[in-house]
This record gives sequence, C-alpha cells and structure tokens, in this order.
Amino acid sequence: MDYLYYLRKEKMPHIWCDGCGHGIILKSILRVIDKLGWEKDDIAMVSGIGCSSRTPGYVDFNTLHTTHGRAIAFATGLKIVKPNLHVIVVSGDGDATAIGGNHFIHAARRNIDLTVIIYNNYIYGMTGGQASPTTPIGKKASTAPYGNPDAPFDISRLAQAAGAAYVARSTVYHVGKTDRYIEQAFLKKGFSVVEVMTPCPTSYGRRNKEGNGVEMMMFQKKNSVGVERAQKMSEEELQGKIITGVFVDKEQNNYLQRYDEVIDKAKQINQ
Repeated sequence: MDYLYYLRKEKMPHIWCDGCGHGIILKSILRVIDKLGWEKDDIAMVSGIGCSSRTPGYVDFNTLHTTHGRAIAFATGLKIVKPNLHVIVVSGDGDATAIGGNHFIHAARRNIDLTVIIYNNYIYGMTGGQASPTTPIGKKASTAPYGNPDAPFDISRLAQAAGAAYVARSTVYHVGKTDRYIEQAFLKKGFSVVEVMTPCPTSYGRRNKEGNGVEMMMFQKKNSVGVERAQKMSEEELQGKIITGVFVDKEQNNYLQRYDEVIDKAKQINQ
C-alpha cells in the first residue's frame, strides 16, 4: 500500500520521539483503512490533547484536534449529525480516562457508534511526564518522583463494564493482532475500543530505567498473555503481565438507532 496517499506529507516529519510506538499504531490504522477500501472523505478522525492526539494532523481525512479529554464528546456530535461518516477517536490513557473519563464511560454506556483507539503508554508524555490513570503502582513520574501510590485503571475492563460492544487490547509489538482488532472494531456497529500498549521511552522509560523503545517492546513480547490463557492463571502469576485479546464482541442496538426511534415518536406525537 502507499502510506503517503493517506498522509499530509507537508506535516512530516512527525514529532514523536525515537522509540515511541505511536507511529506503529498509525500504520496499523492506515493498513486497515486501505484494506477496507474506505474513501478518505468518508472518514473523520478526532483527538484531544497529547502525543497520540497529534495523529489527526498527519492524516489526509476530515480531522478535528479538540480540547483535552473532549474528543469523544466532539465525535458524538459529529456522528449524530453525519451518521454515514466512519468516526475514529484517537486518544491517550490520560486524555481518555482522566479528564475524559466521564465521556468515555458514558459513550460506552450509550453504545455510540464510534471507534476509540487508545494509545496507552502509562504516562502523560507530552505535557510533562505526569502520572496518568494507568501508571502502575510504584512507577515514577514527574508528579510521583518517589513512586506512584495510586492503583491503575484497567482500560479494557473499564470499557467492558461500561457497556462497550467491542473491546480488545494489543501491543505495538504484536502488529498482526493490532491490525486485526482495529479492523474488527471499525466494522462493529456500536461503541468499540482498541487499547494498544505503546512504549514511551522518553517520559516513562527513562524515569523507570526500562530502556529504549526496542527494549520496552521486547518487554511487551515476553510479558503478554492471551485472554484465554490468563483465565487459567492466578493473580500472582498475572502480576506484571499484559493481558491481550478480545474482551467483548457482542451485537446490541447502538445509540443512533435508539435516537432515530425517539425522533420518530416525537414526530408522530406532534403531527
């Protein structure tokens, strides 16, 4: 495929650090779009603030770079007004589950027909290296120089509990799985979430002495466990592991269908 066809070449080179996995996720998104044959004008990509949120600036789609944590809110309005668009939200772990946490869980609850791809690197990489809602206990950040005391969110399990129709997790090392899960999410009618674990060697890896991007990706390779295997393991055995796979894949009425039903009822009553 010709990646340049989908990119705003004048915006290159990108700003992501050496060893960052965000470019790998972007390539997965583009490969899937190319495979599905979607037209660029039929796609809208929405982001908030953060390293991941620079993604829409690099792609030649309809794009919105919105305020911190509000990407899903903007995307919801866009999808309601333009239901035929393929609306993709790209967001970081902080953007999606800290300031954007309420939008995230309520979009899942409503089952709004959006795909949210979360770049989870355990940190606020762009804005100073602060601890995020997914920073593991004991890991260092600019706001936790002696180790993070807070228990982290499990984003995929959070999405599952909130009612999402499709939820999957992969890593940037497991590119084939990432492609497959993004494709399944794009084709799902309803709220779909793909969480992709991605290294941040600059703001997270350096502070926590986890090495460069390649070394952090090798950690993903050695410590990833499929969801089926994880079900047979104890809590002790799962410590420090990354559980990957599809957590939810179900069919249910999405918000746009129910919203249209409300409109029809209102029209009938007011005729």
